[in-house]
Amino acid sequence: MPIVITEAKIFACTQSKVLGEKIAKAFGAELGNVITSTYSDGEFQPSYEESIRGTRIFIIGSTNPGPENLMEMLLMIDAAKRASARHITAVLPYFGWARQDRKDKPRVPIAAKLVAKMLEAAGATRIITMDLHADQIQGFFERPVDHLFASTIFLPYLRSLNLPNLTIASPDMGGSKRAYAYSKALESDVVICYKQRAKANIISHMELIGDVTGKNVVLVDDMVDTAGTLTKAADLMMERGALSVRAICTHPILSGNAYEKLEKSKLEELIVTDSIPVKPLSNKIKVLSCAELFAEVMDKVHNNQSISSKFVM
Repeated sequence: MPIVITEAKIFACTQSKVLGEKIAKAFGAELGNVITSTYSDGEFQPSYEESIRGTRIFIIGSTNPGPENLMEMLLMIDAAKRASARHITAVLPYFGWARQDRKDKPRVPIAAKLVAKMLEAAGATRIITMDLHADQIQGFFERPVDHLFASTIFLPYLRSLNLPNLTIASPDMGGSKRAYAYSKALESDVVICYKQRAKANIISHMELIGDVTGKNVVLVDDMVDTAGTLTKAADLMMERGALSVRAICTHPILSGNAYEKLEKSKLEELIVTDSIPVKPLSNKIKVLSCAELFAEVMDKVHNNQSISSKFVM
């Protein structure tokens, strides 16, 4: 019996509405109509204003804290399940709560595992996400996970800069694998920063492993939160003789006084994706859209085609 591929429909959570519109346009479809009603106490209820019975739907929404973004995604998935959608794919450009992927001290939660189970319990049949904080988070799911890499977006841009004496840098030991993958693709050297934290978001000490004298350095990380690590690393490298320092970070969380730190730092450019909406508060920030990447993968998933070409690293 032949497989009948029904129409795919795309919807977006409130925070990711702009990105959702870009993805839908690249996909060749209209963004679906969802109305969110809000009660005076802050409780909200999303409602699909069109039939989704028997269809494959894609729900686009990053789940970065606060908890409202995650809760909206869960409610959207639950509403789709109860409206008899055939396939429910949660498209999470940024998978929030991912830094809590293990017990690093007693009596703490593993929030990434909890979020995975919540998404599945709500009714998600597939997950598409990009640059997880830790690759092993894929193993927290019992449903298929398509883990995309923003390197397919960043590498062409880096090559277009034609930087001489290019060196890729990791801002910490944990990102050394990612930095090595970029350096292999760009045929460049690698340096690593070693840092110690006094507590979350507070760096007590940083040291550089490798030589950056006369080099144009590009720091590579999966996210930028308070920008403390990146700006400290950039300043350290300029002190050690680097010609310039740029950074590529997939997810621009940019909390607290991150914008102020960026402006005061010696970082020449911060290159990010639009997985999270970025406030235009700094001329140093360059935003590259991930819409076409997600649209292409969603189309291939919908038509049961291979997406292995998108797993560059």
